[in-house]
Amino acid sequence: MKKVTLALMLAGAASLVMADGAALYKKCAGCHGAKGEKKVLGKSAVIGGMDVATLEEDIKGYKAGTLNKHGMGMLMKGQVASMSDADIKAVAEYIHGLK
Repeated sequence: MKKVTLALMLAGAASLVMADGAALYKKCAGCHGAKGEKKVLGKSAVIGGMDVATLEEDIKGYKAGTLNKHGMGMLMKGQVASMSDADIKAVAEYIHGLK
């Protein structure tokens, strides 16, 4: 019984640490749309369904300040500044699943 309890406690703790892509995406949806279907200011690509690797690379580029697609670099840098690598991966995977 102690092993089961310990396993459940560890599983619960792990789920608290794991990034939630859906929750992270909420601040993105205002510009990109609920399903990633909008072109922000008529400029950006539709991000819903994009491949995970491209999304991660772009988000990391915005965070580092080295990417400025469609002149959105500074805006995006502010939006993703607080994201950890785990957050970036989680939100990229979530966006990939949007259609």
